[in-house]
Amino acid sequence: MLPRVGKELVVRMRFNWRPFFEGRTLLLTNTLSGGVILGLGDIVMQSWENFKKPGRVRDWKRTGCMFTVGCSMGPMLHYWYIFLDRAFVGRALKTVGKKVLVDQLVASPFLGMWYFLGMGAMEGHTLSEGMKEFKDKFWEFYRADCCVWPAAQMINFYFLSPQFRVVYINFVTLGWDTYLSYLKHRDDSPHTEPLSDSSAVDVQQEALPPSKPLEKKNN
Repeated sequence: MLPRVGKELVVRMRFNWRPFFEGRTLLLTNTLSGGVILGLGDIVMQSWENFKKPGRVRDWKRTGCMFTVGCSMGPMLHYWYIFLDRAFVGRALKTVGKKVLVDQLVASPFLGMWYFLGMGAMEGHTLSEGMKEFKDKFWEFYRADCCVWPAAQMINFYFLSPQFRVVYINFVTLGWDTYLSYLKHRDDSPHTEPLSDSSAVDVQQEALPPSKPLEKKNN
């Protein structure tokens, strides 16, 4: 009796998740999963920041911004993978290699730019400021991207069905999104060591103009 009930429960659970990966619902799944995973990446990063600096207050607004930007990326990835699957049909290694190459040369830089511009706009910065930050951090971002995504996309294009592509990428990117949160919000300002009392006195003395010798009064 129990094995039959368990089997029926498993069968029901198996068919309950299928609508999320079919038709129009697939777009919603890809959109929300992108936002949730990017938000989780920021939560992980902030937990690490709080561990290093006890007393730091968690910034939920920042996490909300990450969630919003992640949701905006979901539809782009959804239709981008549809385009790739139609442009390069099949799972031959040569075909998969073309998909990975095009994805790395086109999608990765564009999504990186979208991330920095979107986060900048959400945090009150202008588009020019967001673009400047993207340019300043581009090569650091892209080198890390090339170390992570070609291998992950080989698995994606070779083994997975098209409806699971975005969700797979979103879950793989939990660690990547943590890195993006670090790259976006790290403090790049130069840190100066506090001066000792003797050093401060020396600096003040150097800043003061040399005193003139007192002139003797004429009797």
